Amino acid sequence: MPGHDLIVVGASAGGVEALSYLVKNLPPDLNAAVMIVLHVPSHGTSVMPRILSRAGKLPASHAKDGEVIELRRIYVAPPNYHLLVKPGYIHLTRGATENGHRPAIDPLFRTAARAYGRRVVAVVLTGVLDDGTAGLRAVKMRNGVAVVQNPEDAMYPGMPRSAIENVDDIDYILPLSDIADILVNLANTPVEGEEDPVPEEIEFESGLVELDMNVLNNEERPGKPSTFGCPDCGGTLWDLSDGKLLRFRCRTGHAYSAETLLAKQSDALEDALWFALRALEEKASLSTRMAKRMRDRNQVLSAQRLEEQVKDSQKRAGVIRDVLLKGNPTPAEGNNSKAPEDEEPTNIS
Repeated sequence: MPGHDLIVVGASAGGVEALSYLVKNLPPDLNAAVMIVLHVPSHGTSVMPRILSRAGKLPASHAKDGEVIELRRIYVAPPNYHLLVKPGYIHLTRGATENGHRPAIDPLFRTAARAYGRRVVAVVLTGVLDDGTAGLRAVKMRNGVAVVQNPEDAMYPGMPRSAIENVDDIDYILPLSDIADILVNLANTPVEGEEDPVPEEIEFESGLVELDMNVLNNEERPGKPSTFGCPDCGGTLWDLSDGKLLRFRCRTGHAYSAETLLAKQSDALEDALWFALRALEEKASLSTRMAKRMRDRNQVLSAQRLEEQVKDSQKRAGVIRDVLLKGNPTPAEGNNSKAPEDEEPTNIS
């Protein structure tokens, strides 16, 4: 029987240090493949594989579409691509963002659970907000193993805390220093029991991120229409809430947890305020120029009306400016983290 031979790891803020420490403590003969999603800018250049290869004893590289999954290797999601798991190989896609990210953690966890069920170990490390929570829930639905960094040990406790609060039956809540040992033990522990059928919810959401047209055109979708619009495409968001977890997804696949949707709406509100401020300032500037021309032509009444509009626009702009300047800054979350062959490949089938 195989062991838990697929380890999927998600991290965000503080993730470079946490992942480097984790990889440093994994042995070169690890009986598992490791796949990692770290939130990175879509148009940036990622040097994470180089950092991890230097930190540990396992070779790390950016995942390639269609690449065969091998044991004792680390695969890192490249910028602007979701890293997905198929039976025996990797699939990369530029499907819709999830929780505002591409790559995102949830698609990796979800597709790993679909392909390998009980053999999957999913690890949520440091990060803000709650990407990884829905994916971890999918892993547990398929009887995989859930490992979460202790929030008190994480540089940014948001993601670990969300996972603990919203996913039942977390198997291990550990400080970062203890996670590598657990992963090694699990990789060497045979997986017992028969696999259950893949839940429809996991199949559907995995198909969406892959831009499967049969799924995109399927009107029998999980959840029910909500009263909210998608911040990215404007379409109706479908409420996929189940138990503790409140989340939403639109027709094209954009997905949001409640916290991420709230953050997106806050960003949209600020953008709207800046647009309004610009429009009022431009209106005041144009009205001032027009009023001056009217006075030069002795059109006093018209000039006075325009000057009143200038005062009104400036007053309104002042109110919006005060709102923008007095917005409460987001406090930084607590920092309790600790600083951190040549062999024939063995494939996962």
